[in-house]
Amino acid sequence: MKNQKPVAIEEYNEEWPKAFNIIESILSNKLGGLALLIEHVGSTSVPNLAAKPIIDIDVVIESMKYLPGVIKKLDELGYVHVGDLGIKNREAFARKDVYVPYSSEGYVKHEHHLYVCNRESDELKRHIMFRAILRKYPLLASEYTNLKIQLSREFRNNRKAYTEGKTEFVTRIMNEYKDVL
Repeated sequence: MKNQKPVAIEEYNEEWPKAFNIIESILSNKLGGLALLIEHVGSTSVPNLAAKPIIDIDVVIESMKYLPGVIKKLDELGYVHVGDLGIKNREAFARKDVYVPYSSEGYVKHEHHLYVCNRESDELKRHIMFRAILRKYPLLASEYTNLKIQLSREFRNNRKAYTEGKTEFVTRIMNEYKDVL
C-alpha cells in the first residue's frame, strides 16, 4: 500500500455535519430523483465520537439498474467510479481533486469517502444500524472512541490492522444491540 496516510484520530468536530450538509446539497441537486437518500454514516456522523476526519457518505438508490446514470452524474461532479471493492451492492467513488464535488463556488470540500448503495445493501443497513446504536448509547460511543485511539497509536502506519482491530467490537455491538433499536 503505497503512500498511505497515517491513521490520525481527532476529537469530534462540530464542522463534520456542516461539511456533510454542503456535500449532500451538491450531490442532491445533481442526482435529483436518482438518490432516495444521502446518508452521513461512519464515525463523523456520531456526536462526540472521535474519528479520522474523513466523512463517509452513502448515496442510496432504488436499484443498481440506475447505477450507470448515477456514475455519469457523479463524473460531472468530479468523482471516479472505482468499483465495488469486494462489497456487493455498494459502489465506491474517488475524488479527482480536493474541489470535488464541483460546485459554482469552486472551494475545497472536506475529505470524504463516497459510496452508492441500493436500498437492499447489507453494508448500508450495517452502517445505519451501527450509527443508530452509537447515537442511542453514548457510553458505547465513548468505549469505541477509546478503542480507536488505542488502535491508532498501535497501528499508526497500518490502516488495515487499525480497521481489523475494530472488527470484534463492531461485530459484538451489532449482535448485542440489534434487537433494541
